[in-house]
Amino acid sequence: MRSDTLAHRLREHFDWPLFIAAVLIAVLGVVNLYSATSVYQGARSELYISQVYWLVLGGILGGVVVVVDYRHLERLGYVLYGFGVTSLVLVFALARDVRGSARWIDLGAFKYQPSEFMKIFLVIALAKYLHDDPRSEGRTLRDLAIPAVLTAIPAALILRQPDLGTATLLSLVFVSICAMTRVKLKSILLLLAAVGPSLWFVWNYVLLQYQKDRVTIFLNPEADILRRGWHAHHARVAIGNGGLFGNGFMKGTQNQFLFMPDQYTDFPFAVYSEEWGFVGTSLLIGLYTFLVVWAVRIASQAKDRFGAVLGIGCGAIIFWHAAINMGMVSGVLPVVGVTLPLFSYGGSSVTTMLLAVALLMNVSMRRSAGVPTFDRP
Repeated sequence: MRSDTLAHRLREHFDWPLFIAAVLIAVLGVVNLYSATSVYQGARSELYISQVYWLVLGGILGGVVVVVDYRHLERLGYVLYGFGVTSLVLVFALARDVRGSARWIDLGAFKYQPSEFMKIFLVIALAKYLHDDPRSEGRTLRDLAIPAVLTAIPAALILRQPDLGTATLLSLVFVSICAMTRVKLKSILLLLAAVGPSLWFVWNYVLLQYQKDRVTIFLNPEADILRRGWHAHHARVAIGNGGLFGNGFMKGTQNQFLFMPDQYTDFPFAVYSEEWGFVGTSLLIGLYTFLVVWAVRIASQAKDRFGAVLGIGCGAIIFWHAAINMGMVSGVLPVVGVTLPLFSYGGSSVTTMLLAVALLMNVSMRRSAGVPTFDRP
C-alpha cells in the first residue's frame, strides 16, 4: 500500500475530539504552571518552558505510537513489561534519594522515572494476556491469578521506593481492567471479604510511619495543621477562596504568598481552583470526564479484545490519576504522590499520559474498516 494512501486514511479517521480535549488540558496546565512558579526566582520560575519541551517530546513519541498499528504491541507486550520491571529493579542501584524516596534514574540530560512508564507497560501486558486467554465466560479468582501477579510484582517494587500512590494506582488499573471481564459473583464476594484483613496487614506491616500520618491527618485534618497537615489545609483554603469565578490569573493568595508547597507537581489543582473558581474547575473536570468517557467508548468499539483492554487500561490511568489528585487536594482522600494528568509538572508523567492518549488514538483510528490493520499469523 502506498504511503500517501495510508497517510490519507489515517488523517480521515483521526480522532479530533480526543486530540482537542488532551490539548486543552495541556494548555491549561502550562498556563497554570506559569502562575504557580511565578513566585520563584531562577530555574524554578522557568519550569513552564521545560513543560512545553516535554509536551513536544511526548507529542512526537505519541505520533510514532499512533502511526504504528497497536497490534504490533501485542508481540512486544511481555518484552516491554520485562523492561519496565528491570528498570524498577535498577532504581535501587542507580537512583538518588530525593526527600526520602528513590524513584528517578539520572540519564544526564534528563531523569527517567520507571514507575511512570510501568503503568503503560502493565496495561499492554494485561491486554496481551487477556487477548490470548480464550475464556469469555465468568472468570474465577484462579483465572485472574496471573494478571494479579503481573500487577503485584511492579507494585511491590514501587512500594519499596517508597511510592504508595503509584503502587495503589497500578492496583486500581488492574481492578478497572478486571471489571470489564466477566468475574463470577462468588469470586467478587470473596474479594470483598478479603478487603478488611488486607487493609489490616497493609497498615501494620507495609505502610511507613509518614504514610500512616497522612491517613490520620486525613481522618482528623485539624490535628497537626502546622506540620503534617500543612499541604492539605492550605489546598482546601485555596479551593474555598476561589468562589464562583476565582481571584483571577496570578492572584491566588495561597500560591503567591508561598503558603502551599509543591504547587506545580502535586497541588496545581489548588492553584487553578483559587484563580479560576468553580466555573474554571468545572471546565477542567469536564475535560477529564470527557477523556475517560471517550476512552470507554473507544474500548467498546475496538476490533479485538487487545484493543478493548488497551482502551480501558489507558482510560483507567487517566481517571485514577485525576480522581486521586483532585480528591487529595480537596480533602476527600489522603495526600499521596499522584500527579494530575497533562497538568502537573514532570517529564515522565507528561510523557506517560501522552502515550496513553496516543494508544487511545491508535485504537480509535483503527476501529474503521478503511484503516489498515496488522493481521496476526
